[in-house]
Amino acid sequence: MARLTAEFWVHAYLARLRFQNIPAFVTAHGDDTAGAVLIKLNTLDGRAQAFQRSFDLMSGARAWVTLAEGDEAEVDAAISRQRRFDPDLWVIEVEDRDGHHLLDEPGLSD
Repeated sequence: MARLTAEFWVHAYLARLRFQNIPAFVTAHGDDTAGAVLIKLNTLDGRAQAFQRSFDLMSGARAWVTLAEGDEAEVDAAISRQRRFDPDLWVIEVEDRDGHHLLDEPGLSD
C-alpha cells in the first residue's frame, strides 16, 4: 500500500484541525516526502505535550505516543533536541486550552 507523503499528511491534519476551529501552525517544515512529524499540544497555561508516532514491530500498528510533557519550556527543549538529531522533522504546534489534538481520531495514525 502506498504511503502518504509527510507534506500531504500535515496539510490534511491542519485542515482537520481548522474544521474543528483548533488553531495549529507549522513551526518547523521538514522533508516533504519522508520527514517525521512531531505534534506539540500547547494548552496555553504554561504546559505542553509533544507527541511522536511509534511503530509496533510485532503488530505493524502505528500510534501516537508522548515524547515529552510538562512545562512548555521543557517540552520545547525536547523538541529542539529532536530537531538537532533529525533536521527533516516537521513540528506542528496545536493550541487548545482543553487539550484537543485529534490524534486519537481514526485515520491519523495511518
